[in-house]
Amino acid sequence: MTEQREASEDVFMTRIGQAVMLLHGGDREEARNRFTVLWSEIGDEGDALHRCTLAHYMADTQDDPADELAWDLRALTAARALADEGAAGERDALAMRAFYPSLHLNLAADYMKLQRPGAARDHLERARAASAVLADDGTDDGYGGGVRAAIGRLERRLREW
Repeated sequence: MTEQREASEDVFMTRIGQAVMLLHGGDREEARNRFTVLWSEIGDEGDALHRCTLAHYMADTQDDPADELAWDLRALTAARALADEGAAGERDALAMRAFYPSLHLNLAADYMKLQRPGAARDHLERARAASAVLADDGTDDGYGGGVRAAIGRLERRLREW
């Protein structure tokens, strides 16, 4: 039964990854369409890792900053549910800790777009604090450095605001 569940989870993550490839390839509309179908299959109460990952990327397909914020908040809620329930295996728990800086960074950017500097600063500070778990010795795939650089860029924009 566990093997069946793991295979099913891999299918969802594969499908999410395929939609992410479309998004990164510039086809936001098709990515959004696929994410919408996946969200209807996963549901609001589905696997928290799937919901977090999907919502995180679905936010990037939105044209309206308020919609983008709503999806980023769903991603953060799912990440918290995963941690709170203790449902994550060790590997998923580590992945979530590494994901928090990006989740908070996206929320900070969303709040900037919505002209809410206080909320933007709050999430930028959370992103900075959460980034302590990211590798800084060059051993990761550049994710940690990329997130830290994005935090720095957003921080400079906020100071100019």
